Amino acid sequence: MNFITHSFRHAEIILNEPEFINQFEELKTIIDAISDDDIINRHQSYGARSLDKTPKSISRAINELLKESFRAHGWFNESYIFQDNEYRGDTWRLDFAKQDLSIEVAFNHSSVIAWNLLKPVLASELNHVNKAIQTKIGIVITATQEMKVRGGFDGAIGTFEKFLDYLPPLQNFLTVPVLIIGLTPPETFKIEHNQIALRKKIGQVVMY
Repeated sequence: MNFITHSFRHAEIILNEPEFINQFEELKTIIDAISDDDIINRHQSYGARSLDKTPKSISRAINELLKESFRAHGWFNESYIFQDNEYRGDTWRLDFAKQDLSIEVAFNHSSVIAWNLLKPVLASELNHVNKAIQTKIGIVITATQEMKVRGGFDGAIGTFEKFLDYLPPLQNFLTVPVLIIGLTPPETFKIEHNQIALRKKIGQVVMY
């Protein structure tokens, strides 16, 4: 997959320093290695037995492919930020973490953009609640506006562009470097919504 980036508090400059460069290169390799064919095959596999199980967008396929690759490279998935049992629900978990980096994959509703930005900060910042994980830089992976449209994503998701809109008002709260990664659309196909039954649409792959 191709992507664009936006650096908050000089995140990308810092990620290219010797302390972080190996982790950063691994992250980029994981994203780069996911091909259009990988996404198509995974997306279509969901409807192999029953067409109506095919998702409307490629978000599930991308999520699963990223998860498999991150885990294969030794990243912890669904890591709790805090040790305290009071903070053990899904709300207090990171998607992925390894050494100095914490990652959120954010294809969810735009109403949780602020929280998706704050979670990596909580993992990287010292505070009075005992930490289960301690990182130094936060990374958010999301879809660009163009990816949202061509990938069949829900209209209400928080896009790369919307994340950037949140950075100025949250500047004083986002106290650690954060890199926003925006996934760009596949080069060889797009998703079109196909109505197969009343109130049921699936995402159909259309090749260019």
